[in-house]
Amino acid sequence: MADRPTQLIDDWSWPAEYERYAGRWSRAVAERFVTWLAPKPEQDWLDVGCGTGALSEAVLRLALPSSIVGVDRSAAFIESVRSSIPDARARFVVASAMDLPIPDASADVTVSGLVLNFLPDVAAALREQTRVTRSGGWVAGYLWDYAGGMEFMRLFWDAAVELDAAAHARDEAVRFPIARPRPLRRAWRDAGLRSVSVEPLDLPTVFRDFDDFWSPFLSRIGPAPSYLMSLPEGARLRLAERLRGTLPIAADGTIPLTARAWAVRGQRP
Repeated sequence: MADRPTQLIDDWSWPAEYERYAGRWSRAVAERFVTWLAPKPEQDWLDVGCGTGALSEAVLRLALPSSIVGVDRSAAFIESVRSSIPDARARFVVASAMDLPIPDASADVTVSGLVLNFLPDVAAALREQTRVTRSGGWVAGYLWDYAGGMEFMRLFWDAAVELDAAAHARDEAVRFPIARPRPLRRAWRDAGLRSVSVEPLDLPTVFRDFDDFWSPFLSRIGPAPSYLMSLPEGARLRLAERLRGTLPIAADGTIPLTARAWAVRGQRP
């Protein structure tokens, strides 16, 4: 496998590819997260790293906010979400999570969904989220449980590492140690937030058949697809066959798995 690139990059320039890869599960977990927060209506929200707008859309539908601002560093994602959420309460801007173009103490609830682990400076991002949140307001977020609970990703990486030891370094459980309860709780407390709690959000992820499971990995976005598409065709086929032999395929051909995210919240003093 010496002919593949020695350095792989997570590409977030393709909104449609993200929808193909994990969008359906991102929308489902966003709904669980907003329900878990149990927010009051008519509040001002900030969605940091809004991506395709799954969390913003869930907030608009379930939380009945007065307003929501979505921020993302990807111009392609912002352009996409502006088209997909034509709601007068919502505004979307291109900006860095470490330098939010938002006034101090202007949001009642500041959230981030499935994004913190991809940021170069989590502490700086949380300081910014705390800065823009009003006293008594909430800073909250969630990340996939890459170490075990996000089963379709976990099964992929377990099979990949069996065939290629170098894949270990790309495994999201290795790259993103913050996506666990203890590091999340510590990060929120270090940001000066109080009443910090961490809870699992579980949802079923049932794939129709093996193709429904495998084809999303053939996209161009995210660590697992980026790794897979860097492999020669023969190596990709071997990985597909390894997975086909290890997945829990039901008698009707479906593949019943589970996705877990860790949700965290804390209140600004």
